[in-house]
Amino acid sequence: MPVDDPSAANLAPAPPRRLHCSKSHHAESGDIVQAYPETLGALKRSPHGVPERAFRSVKDEMRQNLLERLCQRGPLFEGVIGYEDSVMPQIVNAILSKHNFILLGLRGQAKSRILRALVTLLDDAMPIVAGSEINDNPFAPISKYARNLITEAGDDAPIAWVGRENRYVEKLATPDVTIADLIGDLDPIRAARGGHLLSDELTIHYGMLPRANRGLFALNELPDLAGKVQVGLFNVMQEGDVQIKGYPVRLPLDVQLCFTANPEDYTARGKIITPLKDRIGSEIVTHYPTSVELGMDITRQEAWTTRDNRPVRIPDFIAEVIERVAFEARGDRRIDKRSGVSQRMPITVTENVVSNAERRAIVTGDAEVVPRISDIYAALPAITGKIELEYEGELVGGPAIARELIRRASDGTFQDRAGGVNVDDMIMWFDEGGALQVADDARSEVALSGFEIVPGLIPLVHRVGLAPEDDAAITVSACELVLEALVARKKISRSDAGQYGRATPEPRRRPNQDLFGGGLA
Repeated sequence: MPVDDPSAANLAPAPPRRLHCSKSHHAESGDIVQAYPETLGALKRSPHGVPERAFRSVKDEMRQNLLERLCQRGPLFEGVIGYEDSVMPQIVNAILSKHNFILLGLRGQAKSRILRALVTLLDDAMPIVAGSEINDNPFAPISKYARNLITEAGDDAPIAWVGRENRYVEKLATPDVTIADLIGDLDPIRAARGGHLLSDELTIHYGMLPRANRGLFALNELPDLAGKVQVGLFNVMQEGDVQIKGYPVRLPLDVQLCFTANPEDYTARGKIITPLKDRIGSEIVTHYPTSVELGMDITRQEAWTTRDNRPVRIPDFIAEVIERVAFEARGDRRIDKRSGVSQRMPITVTENVVSNAERRAIVTGDAEVVPRISDIYAALPAITGKIELEYEGELVGGPAIARELIRRASDGTFQDRAGGVNVDDMIMWFDEGGALQVADDARSEVALSGFEIVPGLIPLVHRVGLAPEDDAAITVSACELVLEALVARKKISRSDAGQYGRATPEPRRRPNQDLFGGGLA
């Protein structure tokens, strides 16, 4: 079904335009903004009717808007942190090259967020032929409906306007996705009601990809898509046509295609067919935060910590311990590295920690919510649900590994802030039979009086700057941090119930003793 409208032949690449970086002038509140044209004739006489804009492709549109944003020296996408020197330059290059691209990375690496942020590179509004299902360009329509309407109405053809948010279509690829879902199918009911033959283009019920015409189409988890559907997608990308129920349909779509994939999925659940992969212009690899500080910034931005009944004050070392849990998990050999440890883990852990501290504040009547290390232990469900264990990890168990991660994260935080301080008096007190257990739901003043019996503990947290002397809530949190660091170094012990005591010596292994069982006979 070829395009028979002569105006379609005028579709040509826009002439090169030299971009000069200058301050852009936007309409201030109170300025008179001219209404959008509502007919084809008015559109031709408007600035939207100049050739370089009327026939501009979506990739040219994104490229031009990106160049203007680069001139402004601002952030490329709001809310995306940590990719400024790695992923973002590659995305910029792909868009400037007018490439379809794929984001390749593990879960929780902001792939979907980046794709959804691409709509900010589109114009505020775009003209289409009113009533078109596939966002037909009034100057170069591709559907039979739009061509017929313009032929009959001429310059009086109605024009509608589509906002940038409605030009983004996203689909999660699953094995049950069909050609009809993505490309379209013939609608016998429409054919019967309209008196059309099944071969008539007016009988087509368009799928998600044609409805994304002149916009962005994002397909998540591309390897999960069945091979024959990938072939149909490849035909649209390369040839601009597709067969629907045996009828060849010409669809010269203007779409920016973006994909995401997990490296594990290449072999675990499916793969990208070679012809389709060859047509994807850029493969961009994402990554987890490269530093604890960067991860803390992301978690601080994403976690819901503002509660409506009491003010929340999270000690910075508590936030660091939570972030280090994720970093420790990513380096633990008992945790599956192919699956990864999502950045969502410290976000959900932070929310759980604040919620547990909020519950304690309500029970005890504290005026503010201040999390402690014990609150991180209460957030074990947010940790164990975000890690995939190897065989060796399954033998140990998720909760045991999560507790060990918290202790190692506490030690790393303490050593980073107060490494090398003398803690011999505290260790000796526990070795001589001293024991301490502070209830998780104890008020800050009560918990502080309990920590006072450990010699040198409270003066230490004040001396190294972990907590101010006049802040009981932060002091309690800091005391728990010091004790957890000693537990991690096996200087003292901590029971699952939260009781600190002398270090328990590990049983000595006999020769030929198995790591997970008794000795060999």
